Amino acid sequence: MTTISTKRSAALALILATTAAMPAVAEKASGTLKVAFTKELENVDSYFNSSREGVVLQRAVWDGLIYRDPDTNEYIGNLATSWEWIDDTTLEFKLREGVTFHNGEPFNADDVVYTVNFVAKEENGVKTQRNVNWMDSAEKVDDYTVRIPLKDKFPAAIEFLSGPVSMYPDQYYAEAGPSGMGLKPVGTGPYKVVEVVPGQHFVLEKNQAYHDSPKGQPEVERIDIRTIPDVNTQMAELFSGSLDLIWQVPADQANKLAQMDQFTVANESTMRVGYLQMDSAGRTEDSPFADRKVRQAVNHAINRQELVDALLQGKSRVVYTPCFPSQFGCIQDVTEYEYDPEKARVLLAEAGYPDGLTVDFYVYRDRQYAEAIASYLNAVGIQTDFKMLQYSALRELNMDGKVALSFQTWGSYSINDASAMVSQFFKHGSLDYTRDDEVLEWLEVADSATDPAQRIEYYTKAIQKISGDAYWVPMFSDNTNYIFTGDVDYTPTPDEVLRFVDMTWK
Repeated sequence: MTTISTKRSAALALILATTAAMPAVAEKASGTLKVAFTKELENVDSYFNSSREGVVLQRAVWDGLIYRDPDTNEYIGNLATSWEWIDDTTLEFKLREGVTFHNGEPFNADDVVYTVNFVAKEENGVKTQRNVNWMDSAEKVDDYTVRIPLKDKFPAAIEFLSGPVSMYPDQYYAEAGPSGMGLKPVGTGPYKVVEVVPGQHFVLEKNQAYHDSPKGQPEVERIDIRTIPDVNTQMAELFSGSLDLIWQVPADQANKLAQMDQFTVANESTMRVGYLQMDSAGRTEDSPFADRKVRQAVNHAINRQELVDALLQGKSRVVYTPCFPSQFGCIQDVTEYEYDPEKARVLLAEAGYPDGLTVDFYVYRDRQYAEAIASYLNAVGIQTDFKMLQYSALRELNMDGKVALSFQTWGSYSINDASAMVSQFFKHGSLDYTRDDEVLEWLEVADSATDPAQRIEYYTKAIQKISGDAYWVPMFSDNTNYIFTGDVDYTPTPDEVLRFVDMTWK
């Protein structure tokens, strides 16, 4: 890991040397904030991507019925002014009047009904089914009253409705569909999209007619977002004045920039958990991870504390659970696998691999973390064939059951409930590489019970078995480094949502 840090420091030194004399020409005068995304966004339609960049655009362009204040965690009406449980499986909402979509369509009950009825149907292909498949349908009571019947009891409904469930214009979406919405997005949010170059370039403009939303009113007139995969290139453009804000910057580079007066470096925790997923269900051919001892060996091979201390730094911490500790139901009384490479080698030998094994190792982000993880595995005899892919490509391979071992992260769409992570990956869906019937049974109870104590009881059963049988290798909670010029004023929130509406010029 010293080698990785040295390489990154050398790259940073080169940038400093070649750009120190360049003036930082901010776009404050023109009102344009220039931002970089690292990962290519597969579709701007928020229901048809599952990347963090997609979440960022979703919160800027669209609104949900409910808003959760990131500071107080209080639920506040957004497109809905109030709501109530009619019974254990039916929610009724009173809608805000006078709201207009970016294309001029008035917002009313028809939009909620169309949106929910479309996304709740599995055949329509929403990428993250867990975000929507708990809704059965939506029913119009009158122009500004709707009911959403649930398929079963789902106490986390309000949390989900305050996050990934956005409302779309019924007439436009019926005509444009996901592909049209991806090219010409239309929402009610604080920013409207005026330009899309798929995957590469997005231009947002302030919604001058934004309603009285708890998100607040936008101040920055224009947001210009470009996809720049290489962090060193992002930093060079930050120095030259071609960018005003970058984020997800590695700790070593952020620490260097923090020493420079012209930039603000802010580090904030996130709900994102980094983990290794192993094919214990045997979805791939001859998966070695069907053997519990191999999975235990992988757990013992990883030096979690060193990853946090040497690479992630900031507000990250070691995690042993398949969920983020703050999420409701994410109990912490689990098996903790200490770093013990010798024990890992013994377990591999007992499993029939005295000379080790070779496996394809899939990665989509944080290459420096992945390379460190691969070195730990290689050291105990698990030789990795390193395969770096775009997130969308790896997700498709995962859904098709073709990935035996991968390093991934999951931010739970910033939903503070264990169902957003544990149930996403362990309920026999297309991303479940465990397929444990007992875990499924317990999660069904935990997700639907209305008694909080019962929910915790059954999440405890599921999480303890996931940990005890070493189905996953949870490693750390992530943090994010935000770097912006001195003209930008922004305070990041711990839910990993880059909120353009909260940004101002100094």
